Amino acid sequence: MHFNERLAVELGIDTGDQALIDILSGNRPWPAYAPVASVYAGHQFGAWVSQLGDGRALTIAEIRKPDGERVELQLKGAGQTPYSRGSDGRAVLRSSIREYLCSEAMHALGIPTTRSLSLVASPEPVQRETMETAAVVCRVAPSFVRFGQFEFFYHRGQHAQLAPLADHVIAQNFPHLVDRPDRYARWLEEVIERTACLIAQWQTVGFCHGVMNTDNFSILGLTLDYGPFGFMDAFRQHHVCNHSDYEGRYGYDSQPLIGQWNSSRLLQTMLPLLSDNQEEAADIVTDIYERYSSTYSREALRRWADKMGLREVREGDASLISRLLTILHQSKSDFTRSFRHLSRVRTDSDAPATGVREEIADLQAFDAWVTDYRARLRAEQNTDDAARAARMNQVNPKYVLRNHLAQTAIESAMNDDDTEVAALIRLLSRPYDEQPGMERYAAAPPDELRHLEISCSS
Repeated sequence: MHFNERLAVELGIDTGDQALIDILSGNRPWPAYAPVASVYAGHQFGAWVSQLGDGRALTIAEIRKPDGERVELQLKGAGQTPYSRGSDGRAVLRSSIREYLCSEAMHALGIPTTRSLSLVASPEPVQRETMETAAVVCRVAPSFVRFGQFEFFYHRGQHAQLAPLADHVIAQNFPHLVDRPDRYARWLEEVIERTACLIAQWQTVGFCHGVMNTDNFSILGLTLDYGPFGFMDAFRQHHVCNHSDYEGRYGYDSQPLIGQWNSSRLLQTMLPLLSDNQEEAADIVTDIYERYSSTYSREALRRWADKMGLREVREGDASLISRLLTILHQSKSDFTRSFRHLSRVRTDSDAPATGVREEIADLQAFDAWVTDYRARLRAEQNTDDAARAARMNQVNPKYVLRNHLAQTAIESAMNDDDTEVAALIRLLSRPYDEQPGMERYAAAPPDELRHLEISCSS
């Protein structure tokens, strides 16, 4: 259905190789490589599940890119693995299109993520809530190791397996730490900081993951396992994108705390690696754990400030940002468009802030906020409105993968028309550019598609 030629070139893969279609559909192995599925465990919606695993994902190759970076290629949906737990090991076209599109959209936004190389569709029937058809995505990452793989060995009492797995991850992805005697502690510091930075990026682009289980958290701080995700349209602090999340555990405003909670689960598994003395190991873990909060706060505040065009973070900025988010929440303003239009605020004029103001319910509160915002810009002599607008438009995307856009592409693909999938890939590869003629992709969803609900079923 789609082949990511740009990524293939980055990987040094011969795009003219006719055997690729058989490999990427799971019908032929990568030459001289035995496919591998991994076992893991995890906390799912806060509850411990002792064995999960790659029930439908197979690592089919490890390759070196032309620049020397090592990456893994993994098929998702190619059939049963040793960890399928009685299921079919398949993925449906609906969820495969969403993962294919969103991983590439996130990459273009500058957010760490797995990538997508290919999307293969099949008429083979797959039973989920209804009868659907199958698909296979080939995804790419330096590593697919997740928090849950360490949890698996720790909770089974197989602590001797932790060091080889950690050493493998460090050697492959943190080579600067290999020879350090304190490599495990330093490595965990980086993992926790990467995780906090990732969540800060999600929050400031309005992205909700939907299933932040520990088995869906990458040890490299990548966005992993795209299921019932969603970019917010109308901004709601408590937005829940997964209709299976009945208690709202993974709502938008909960994501930073869940990231920290998941980090604490990972750190618990590492106690045996850090010291033979339990108290000393606990002290090390506590110090690393506390890095999450400070890293997240610093990174999120910096990114919110960038979205507002501020050159630096000053005292009072957190309050200014919070006030704006409260106004957007109360008005259910469109998150992406509101921040994009914020670049239109001028410091050389007190004219109303067009674009944003049209979606605001409490105009008195918003106009008062704009007055304070202008004063803040002037305070740092940030009065070159054109230059500031250009900076803001490089961090506030015009285009994101809204649910109704993905749904339109899915429905077309189900009718053997893949043009909308290709159009979205092209559009979302340049999310910050104006792209004349494509404005309809930046519009709010029509009323009949405004409340799409996405489930975990895939």
